[in-house]
Amino acid sequence: MMAVPKRVAERILGCCKAFQQILTQQKSRDVSEADTVTIVKDLLSDLFGYDKYAELTSEHAIRGTYCDLAVKLDGKLAFLIEVKAIGLDLKDGHVKQAIDYAANQGVEWVVLTNGICWRLYHVLFKKPIDKVELASFDMLTLNPRNEADMERLYLLTREGFTKSALTDYRDKKEATSRFMLAAIILNSESVVSSIRREIRKMSDILVDEETIIKMLREQVIKRDVIEGDSAETAGRRVRSASSERKAKPEDAAGFVAAPASPEVSA
Repeated sequence: MMAVPKRVAERILGCCKAFQQILTQQKSRDVSEADTVTIVKDLLSDLFGYDKYAELTSEHAIRGTYCDLAVKLDGKLAFLIEVKAIGLDLKDGHVKQAIDYAANQGVEWVVLTNGICWRLYHVLFKKPIDKVELASFDMLTLNPRNEADMERLYLLTREGFTKSALTDYRDKKEATSRFMLAAIILNSESVVSSIRREIRKMSDILVDEETIIKMLREQVIKRDVIEGDSAETAGRRVRSASSERKAKPEDAAGFVAAPASPEVSA
């Protein structure tokens, strides 16, 4: 779990209950999108720690219209926020325009919210532009005293953003994604060799590695995690890491051997 600074945790704990009451009231009134934007700005300021006047703006145009909110830190766009009315159910399609604009501006992060539900997206710079939902939370059901809920809130705080909490969280998720785990199984010689040894222990039959990989691909691992862009990216990362390890000579204890010292002539 991430270490949330004490003062940030205290601010979140102090604000959450009050905002949960406000959001419940406003949802019962089914307030407009404009009113929801006002609530979101208050949340970003009071709970998440951004300067409402210096760091929150709605001046960024998207194809002739304006995105609801943008966060700027040190004069640079940090992330965009697409706001929908508090009573509207969120859909991935609601954030498409903001994702496209973020990609054009080189911005990695977009948030979609109706004040209650919050979705954090990572923009994928490829053709066509795509996105992946990194995290989400519901302001009415979360409990800030729960570590996992506090961590998700911290991702969006000013303190968390400036300390690359979103990037670290993304990297952690990618490292344990189904695509990465499948790629490790199929592209790691040590994993396939281990399976081969275990088969021999269990059955006293020596199976070649090609047969094991073929069975894993065709009958064990689901096709959707070994095909497509995400699977190819994960496979390249595993193969690259494997090649780097091979390039480094290791001694019997597994440590990288130091270069030999030149002999001194007598």
